[in-house]
Amino acid sequence: MRTRSRSSDPEAALAADSQYLSLSYRLSEIEHGYPKQVHILSDPFLSTSLAHLCAQRTYQPEINSLITTIYHNLIKILANVEFPRKKVEIPSRMIEATPAGVYRGEILDPDSRAVVVDIARAGTVPAQICYIALNYVLDPRNVRQDHISMNRETDDQSRVTGVRVGGSKIGGPVDGAYVLFPDPMGATGSSISRAIRIYKHEVEGRARKYIALHLIVTPEYIRRITEEHPDVEVYAVRLDRGLSERDVLAARPGKHWDRERGLNEHQYIVPGGGGFGEILNNSYV
Repeated sequence: MRTRSRSSDPEAALAADSQYLSLSYRLSEIEHGYPKQVHILSDPFLSTSLAHLCAQRTYQPEINSLITTIYHNLIKILANVEFPRKKVEIPSRMIEATPAGVYRGEILDPDSRAVVVDIARAGTVPAQICYIALNYVLDPRNVRQDHISMNRETDDQSRVTGVRVGGSKIGGPVDGAYVLFPDPMGATGSSISRAIRIYKHEVEGRARKYIALHLIVTPEYIRRITEEHPDVEVYAVRLDRGLSERDVLAARPGKHWDRERGLNEHQYIVPGGGGFGEILNNSYV
């Protein structure tokens, strides 16, 4: 006959374990001289995955697998750092055996609101990954995905001159929401800056915070975003400044910001990984 175990101390069965009451999390990031809202991660696992993703001989379907792995980790890191928490009591399956079968402690606050913005086309897959992940840790009724179609405008020498917005599907106001922009490459910052302006000036409500979530950013991108949107938090797996001079590369990022270069003459990132809109969609037009 199976017997049920019972706590010998009824009060202990209703007590909270102190280790769960205030969960600590420390972001691992590189030291730099950029504004404090810029976070360049120091994460060997993600750096390895990103190096494989950007490698010359990496093609589909491995590209989708790698970007899924990286963005699953990125959204986890972001949620741990940025989202509020809530103390809860959640019975486990062991509640049938003992009144001590209850988790009492912190979790991410499920009442937090989040809007994930798909900047098509490079941002479509990353946005979907983040959107799905947040539906599991927040109340799905508080999670939304929006869509903006935009592309670079270039001159006759293939230099970026601006951004053209082709259309959008925005599902409502953003009052109190964390508005996330998971876009792989932060090159010039033109697309992200334009998307943020849409939400600040054309969408009803005041967001709780705007957060950009990238694989790679450049010093040029950081300058533009922090100057045009100093209230935006930026997270990136890597900072690429590969066209900088040797002494600049040897110095802490941001120390010689005016001499740092990560973009070639066509505004592609170096070392970078090529055009992610192309490689994600296997469409080179």
